Amino acid sequence: MILMSCPGVESGKELAARLAQWFSERGVPILVNVVYAAAILLVGWLVAKIVSTAARKAASRAGRKTLFADLIVSVVSKTCWAVVIIMALGRLGVDVTPLVAGLGITGFIVGFAFQESLGNLASGMMIAINEPFKVGDFVSAGGHDGTVLEVNMMATVLSSPDNKRIVLPNKSVWGGPIVNFSALPTRRVDMKVGIAYGTDIEKAISVIREAVSSVPGVLAEPAPVVATAGLDESHVTVNIRPWAVSKDYWSVYSATLEAVKAALGKAGIEIPFPQITVHNA
Repeated sequence: MILMSCPGVESGKELAARLAQWFSERGVPILVNVVYAAAILLVGWLVAKIVSTAARKAASRAGRKTLFADLIVSVVSKTCWAVVIIMALGRLGVDVTPLVAGLGITGFIVGFAFQESLGNLASGMMIAINEPFKVGDFVSAGGHDGTVLEVNMMATVLSSPDNKRIVLPNKSVWGGPIVNFSALPTRRVDMKVGIAYGTDIEKAISVIREAVSSVPGVLAEPAPVVATAGLDESHVTVNIRPWAVSKDYWSVYSATLEAVKAALGKAGIEIPFPQITVHNA
């Protein structure tokens, strides 16, 4: 019997032989380079972590504030990773010389093209150095109110009272007024109430002062201020200004309104509403 050779089998053997030859000549070096690149990335990750930790400790020992330390750590970490990635690409055979050589010209072009981003970075540095707020503070900045969630190199992230995530460019935050409602331990709660013109003002103020003083969370010192503020069209305006711990502001505000309304009603003191008197000609 004569065995006929199959063209497909011969082609397969030839392909397998070529693959084996290619792998022996080039595959093994490539595999070795991939392993080395992976090792560089792993070691680079460890080094970046160690350097970042050291930078944070150094910033803390120098008395730098938390936001500044976070920003420095972020810059150091990203710089380390840039160096590690360039080293890994070089190990894989990628020619990084033109990339490194062109960083000067490219840096100028990129800097011109990303002036806004550089402005945000500079503003982020100013926020980190001066620290007008910290994570967890309730602030008004960049036209928005919210609790600070994060401050990074480019943006400040807030959580609004209705639980919306607000990302503000650092430039808009640092470039305008910043109101920090949490910076000081206490806040004054400002509100007004109107009483009818026929009311005994001294009695009304006494009733209001007693009601305010009994509200949980109202501080005894500084003492609440209750005083006549103005004579409006349909009522006498009385300012009510108790003090509270900053975190209790809104609960004290609501409780004070309820207590004043109840006390005035119990004392028979009218809280008038705007009225218009029409006279027939």
